[in-house]
Amino acid sequence: MKSKKELRSAYRQLRKKLQPSEVESKSQAIKAQFLNWLEDKGHLQHFHLFFPIDQFNEVNTFYIKDSLEEMDKTLYTSQVNRGDTELETLKLPKDAAFFLDEWGIPVPQESIMVSSNKIEVVFVPLLAYDQFGNRVGFGKGFYDSYLSKLKPEVLKIGLSFYDPEEKIQPESHDVKLDLCITPEKVFTF
Repeated sequence: MKSKKELRSAYRQLRKKLQPSEVESKSQAIKAQFLNWLEDKGHLQHFHLFFPIDQFNEVNTFYIKDSLEEMDKTLYTSQVNRGDTELETLKLPKDAAFFLDEWGIPVPQESIMVSSNKIEVVFVPLLAYDQFGNRVGFGKGFYDSYLSKLKPEVLKIGLSFYDPEEKIQPESHDVKLDLCITPEKVFTF
């Protein structure tokens, strides 16, 4: 079994090799898989999104954002608080304009800081995940900390260009995914 450090390095290299056109087509396929999954779940109204850091070839979640806005869903995102220790929840206005912060993360120009208590679904960034819902992120722990403070019934959905690893050794603070969506399939844990 590979360590989290080894997996982080391996998946960063894999993603680095992707062409921009591949990132876009795979991101659109992930959006299509998500919309299929969402079809019979009209009761879900409050979705928390991360936005892609282009230099890391992350899944382009703007496609999901646009689809959810068309369905009149309420959208949220996060930003790191001033103390650089935790994520704060921001409610996104419809058709928000974005700018890149110092880490290259798209941040809405206008947003309202709110409580996270209405969130029903969180899209979670990751580098790798396994067939049990364990994930490897970028190693800062922001999302595990954020997820641990949400209601237990909140759905945690990973988005990945790749299939799961066999097993990732979780740490005590890790929060498992409920689903992971790839261009080909929705994995349920």
